[in-house]
Amino acid sequence: MQSLITSKTRVKLLIKFFLNASTQGYLRGLSKEFDESTNGIRKELNSLTKAGYLRVTKNDSNKKLYTANKKHPLYDILHQIVLKELGLDHIVTSVLDRMGSVKRIIVIGDYANGLDTGVIDVVVEGEALNTDYIATLSDKMKHKINRSVRFLLCANYQEKGLELYNAAKDGK
Repeated sequence: MQSLITSKTRVKLLIKFFLNASTQGYLRGLSKEFDESTNGIRKELNSLTKAGYLRVTKNDSNKKLYTANKKHPLYDILHQIVLKELGLDHIVTSVLDRMGSVKRIIVIGDYANGLDTGVIDVVVEGEALNTDYIATLSDKMKHKINRSVRFLLCANYQEKGLELYNAAKDGK
């Protein structure tokens, strides 16, 4: 994605807002999170807002709160591009391929909040999961997507996260 979009700040913002639609951010918080100047962040936020990719609302203290515009015609496409850029599509495919009876696949931690930190925490929920396969999958994913992946296997996950797959919704 960085060869297509040359602004590193814009790539970070697209990942932040289009990985998880519920992600929100203020200018100063984004500046601190990305360790970049507020002017550089403001310029990119204004550009993405003007193009309709981001929505902006003001709170009581007149601060601007930015979120992804889920009604934009390219929202779903950008979301899929971000998933592919981070390798999350490979994780889903690999887990479903040989893990057994998977109910849900959920990203938690930094990636669920739109932060590309290099370590992806993934919850695999289901019954009778293939624990032998999961032990080798972390190493395979690191080589395939250039990010570390930590898997947590459980029968019923109750916490929040970014749901990548749900057997009940996705019909599999």
